[in-house]
Amino acid sequence: MTVTRAPAETLSVLDRPNSYIGKTVPRPNLDRLLQGRGQYVSDLELPRMAHVVFLRSPYAHARIVAIDADAARRMSGVIAIVTGRELEGVIAPWVGVLSHLKGLKSAPQHAIAVDRACWQGEAVAAIVATSRAAAEDAMEHVAVEYEELEAVTDMRTALDPATPVIHAALGDNLAFERILDAGDVDHALSDSEVVEAEFVFARHTGVTLEPRAVVADWNAAEARLTIYQGTQAPHMVQNIAALHLGLREAQVRVVCKDVGGSFGIKVHIYADEMATYALSKLLRRPIKFVADRVESFNTDIHARDHRCRGRIGVRPDGTITAFEIDDLTGIGPYSMYPRTSAIEANQVVNLVGGPYATANYRARARVVFQNKNVMCQYRAVGHPIACSVTEGLVDLAAAKIGMDPVEIRRRNLIGDDAYPCASPSGMKFEQLSHHASLAKLLQMMDYDALRAQQAGLRARNIHRGIGIASFIEVTNPSAAFYGVGGAKISSQDGVAVRLDAQGSVICQTSITEQGQGSESLTAQIVGSVLGVSMDRVRVILGDTDNTPYGGGTWASRGAGIGGEAALQAAKALRQNILNVAAAILQSTPAGLDIVNDSIVNVDDGGTPRIELSELARIVYFRPDTLPPGVQPELMATRHFVPRQFPFAFTNGVQASWLEVDIETGFVTLLKHWVVEDCGTIINPQLVDEQIRGGVVQGLGAALFEKCIYDERGQLTNANMADYLVPMSGEMPDIEVGHVVSPTQESELGAKGAGEAGTAGAAAAVANAVNDALRPLGATITEIPLTPQVILTALERI
Repeated sequence: MTVTRAPAETLSVLDRPNSYIGKTVPRPNLDRLLQGRGQYVSDLELPRMAHVVFLRSPYAHARIVAIDADAARRMSGVIAIVTGRELEGVIAPWVGVLSHLKGLKSAPQHAIAVDRACWQGEAVAAIVATSRAAAEDAMEHVAVEYEELEAVTDMRTALDPATPVIHAALGDNLAFERILDAGDVDHALSDSEVVEAEFVFARHTGVTLEPRAVVADWNAAEARLTIYQGTQAPHMVQNIAALHLGLREAQVRVVCKDVGGSFGIKVHIYADEMATYALSKLLRRPIKFVADRVESFNTDIHARDHRCRGRIGVRPDGTITAFEIDDLTGIGPYSMYPRTSAIEANQVVNLVGGPYATANYRARARVVFQNKNVMCQYRAVGHPIACSVTEGLVDLAAAKIGMDPVEIRRRNLIGDDAYPCASPSGMKFEQLSHHASLAKLLQMMDYDALRAQQAGLRARNIHRGIGIASFIEVTNPSAAFYGVGGAKISSQDGVAVRLDAQGSVICQTSITEQGQGSESLTAQIVGSVLGVSMDRVRVILGDTDNTPYGGGTWASRGAGIGGEAALQAAKALRQNILNVAAAILQSTPAGLDIVNDSIVNVDDGGTPRIELSELARIVYFRPDTLPPGVQPELMATRHFVPRQFPFAFTNGVQASWLEVDIETGFVTLLKHWVVEDCGTIINPQLVDEQIRGGVVQGLGAALFEKCIYDERGQLTNANMADYLVPMSGEMPDIEVGHVVSPTQESELGAKGAGEAGTAGAAAAVANAVNDALRPLGATITEIPLTPQVILTALERI
């Protein structure tokens, strides 16, 4: 079979094409799959892009007895209906484990379920048609016979002997367990007042503005697959697609344009995306998949579903002597690939108690399988749980001994002069600023005046509360984060910078853009170093064919790692330019500078000597006029990875001022403050708005967001009417301040700021609600803090 394609128009990365180019390859079972109305699809139809929808299991756990798609295959526009069994010959299954997470296990997961569906929403068949509408119509005519199996839905009973094991080959439903014991916790607690509580965190998800979407296009002539996808890590997608399709990385190109929100949701590899890649290769044509909103709720990763029992020891003078936690979380039926679903619980163990100076810490984390949607990494992975547990316990300890919440923190936060040091969990801190941050926060919010106002309002039966939450944040993860565990996720990033023939700058970077300002950040760094105006710097990103190899944008690493690579590449190019300019102008590189797109003298106040456009013209078109021995190189590439510390920790503190209506249970957010130390601030507006955006997501978790499952594993609020997200009218003013402690790992000194707001917001709100309700004797350790939760705590319902 021969397929002829029309020539494709070549478009710039910044042109945002909405056409998808590629060709296809034959498969042995293609003829059977392409039967529709008893006829074969003609050769001329093959190059057209097709659309796929996935028939998804209505059961949380069920055996697939039979699939009858004959009626659907005869419908107009249907190209193929493919089951998991048919697709497994094209794409290999995967197992989401990392070797450094000892004991982590998971079952093989397929692109489309084979034999058994393990959560409501898992795909059991793919319907490929000439339009999305035709595919959806045909899906209604695919009949699946299921045998419903008992679902494991309660994490608290998942390990009971009477509970079914989801994957018999694994032996039990325990995916991962980590135990940590540092110092002498028992002795410390025996010598202290002990306060304990169980903290409950609802499962929620990212609700990105733009749903997950992918177009996969197999080119038979080149034996090459092009994937257009909204992802945070194009090179990771390239590696994984190649690995499971039996290709070399060079046979896969991943193109990622501007993405409408990610928050970690789009840093994973999803089964339906893998199926789309495989369908393109199988059916020899471009295939497009876009998740609708219901699919997003049922298949985008969820996060945060934890029950964590915590204890804290405190002496009468306010000294915190120990922390102890026992954390339980359910992750769905599989560990998510390739970053795993154990990272969040592992981060909770790493981070609890992190801002405080106690050396005594004991922790256990257990991760269990459930018949619910898969759980994995969402903005500020594990941080909101760790911060809420830590700061909730600190506030409870302060109340126990009758001490102000600010004072107990002053007495126990790690001193700003104590660095470098390490936490009991082994986290290495280079330089943090807890006390400077707390002092700045108290000044911003006028803490004493607020306390006085609160007391006056309480006398009038108006219940307002102040909540404080200190936090630490993991950013700039190095090779130790994933590479050590065997995952092909790069911890370095690269930038290539060149001067074009008209004196403008082209910058190719491996970081990606999901709305946080990666392009602006990169252009600002490069333009500043090279002395060129921002409008003459063009940034190319999100294309594995046209950018250096790198990790992409996740874990707040865009500025700290990608920005440093941009700085070093721009410095190298600057030196090359000055070397050439010195030869042309019979000067020395040290005597020249680049200012406002021109080479200028250093000594006489910046007299312009030659414009960059003229220098570029000479280099590219008249190199014969250059002095002998001058070999101009107007391009430089640099990569960067942190080496001294596995992470660059940032820190900060947040405060919430709110009012609780004790008759209705409603919480009104009045004001929120954040002080963040993210190292060098490159673009203040981008940093502040990233922090505000993170706070909003944290406030959503604190008050509104919850994925509600019933006892059969059915997600009952998979729509925007029933799943509540924060709206602008409900949000308070968010005031942001900074303390600056640059990292010495890089010349730029930047850490990260993308997750700081999310890390501490829920803890601040929860502490503020408890502060408001303390005169009434109510304490709540559950989020979201819905009216029902608050009224139940007040014993009013």
